[in-house]
Amino acid sequence: MQTLTVSEINEQIKSLLESTFVQIRVEGELSRVTYHTSGHIYFTIKDARSSLSCVMFRSNAQRLKFRLEEGQHVVLSGAITVYVPRGNYQMMVQTAEPYGAGALAVAFEQLKRRLMEEGLFAPERKKKMPKTVRHIVVVTSKTGAAIQDMIRVATKRWPLVKITLIDTLVQGAEAAAEIARHIAYADRLGADVIVVGRGGGSLEDLWAFNEEVVARAIAACETPVVSAVGHEVDTLISDFVADMRAPTPSAAMEQILPDKTEVLMGLDEAMERMRSRMYQILVLKEETLRHLLSRMEQHAIGRKIDMQLSLVEDLKKQLTRQISHLMEKRRETLVPLRAQMRMAETHLLQSKEQQLRSLQAQLTSLDPKLKLQPGFVQVVKEGKMTPLERLKAGDRIRLEDGKYIADATVETIKPI
Repeated sequence: MQTLTVSEINEQIKSLLESTFVQIRVEGELSRVTYHTSGHIYFTIKDARSSLSCVMFRSNAQRLKFRLEEGQHVVLSGAITVYVPRGNYQMMVQTAEPYGAGALAVAFEQLKRRLMEEGLFAPERKKKMPKTVRHIVVVTSKTGAAIQDMIRVATKRWPLVKITLIDTLVQGAEAAAEIARHIAYADRLGADVIVVGRGGGSLEDLWAFNEEVVARAIAACETPVVSAVGHEVDTLISDFVADMRAPTPSAAMEQILPDKTEVLMGLDEAMERMRSRMYQILVLKEETLRHLLSRMEQHAIGRKIDMQLSLVEDLKKQLTRQISHLMEKRRETLVPLRAQMRMAETHLLQSKEQQLRSLQAQLTSLDPKLKLQPGFVQVVKEGKMTPLERLKAGDRIRLEDGKYIADATVETIKPI
């Protein structure tokens, strides 16, 4: 029996499996679905008794119409591959389809559920259509019948409206990205309303309006958006996200534009009501004017002036009497104040005169000329002039008269 290395046995298994299971279809339930940053999808398909590892590379994953999710029942197409270094085998998936339902239907429900959970369908975020529409931007194909129907209806209903067409792919693989880009451009044009739509077709033909990129472009618009795609029976993601859904492109114009005939009739009725109201106002004002003229005659301006002059004279007399009375009261108050002020002045003057005499006596006693008068002597004790009443028996003193100094000792001190 031949002995094989691990690598050799794995190589033989790889060759055997990949040549045997070249193209297979497998049905089962998805689990452990992982979307890698590289764009590859890793997952497991299983039934009640077994499971199989799977991988879908980015090139195939980009063609999926729906999102692989945990628990989905699907049918996979692909081949079995073996990873030799680990001896693992897995299914390399090329396509995936929902079991028992079309891929587009599943993709529609998945995106609808996700956007609804985000709140993009919420009524409170939808913008109201303007009452007056002067400019409409239409995002559709210039070669389709939809634009011709819209122009025809708009011209009939409201010829004053301006319509700007942005020619756009409305079906095919590149249509969704172009529709989203043109919606964003239309939002920057400053129009009153944006209409996004096309005529009828199969689900595949209308699928571009079910793409997430289109839904988010509509949701991001500051301008109100009307979705007018297909026929009345067609319901698309763009209808849920848009601020208004129109069953057909021509119906969109009927919904957002007024009927000129109805407007003209309304204007005629408004003019008639205005004439009637103006006549009523004129009659009422004439009656008011006559009443005012009558009152003016009863209350002539000359009479009012005389009354006001008389009132002013009375007020003048009252003011004169009040001023005289006030001055008399002030005069009575001033008499005792004047007497008090004289008494205060006399008392203050006497006090100051007494202070002046005292200061003069002190100044005279300190006059140096007194030292030269006969009999004047200063008593000095310990170098300071000292009054006799501060001396006591036994004190050594000095007597000075300006010419002579005599040292002495106090024998007795007694009052005169």
